[in-house]
Amino acid sequence: GIVVANGEEAKVKELKEVLVLLEEALILKSSAGEGKPFFGGDEIGYLDIALGSFLPWFKVTEKSFNVKLLEEATTPRLVSWADSFCKHPAVKDELPDTHKLFEFVQNVAFPRWQAAAATN
Repeated sequence: GIVVANGEEAKVKELKEVLVLLEEALILKSSAGEGKPFFGGDEIGYLDIALGSFLPWFKVTEKSFNVKLLEEATTPRLVSWADSFCKHPAVKDELPDTHKLFEFVQNVAFPRWQAAAATN
């Protein structure tokens, strides 16, 4: 899995592969694959919220490792869904600021992860 992949590049590569599978499994077989902006159709539903809660973390990962996870070339419908989700009035002011989340990861979470890894 992603957690046990060797090296950061391998983890990013595996995450990108998972996102392609996610697009195939969820987007193409849902209303979002039928031209609707969200999984259940025209309005945000539970699946949108569940997956959408990961979008700020994707952005932090992209910034941390200087990579692009959601790419138009490999996951066009997932990119479109993410854009619609982030711009929705019910969501846009509720998502955490990417810069603040990045600072938290760099200054609090990452040092703790490194310390935990050093003891294992």
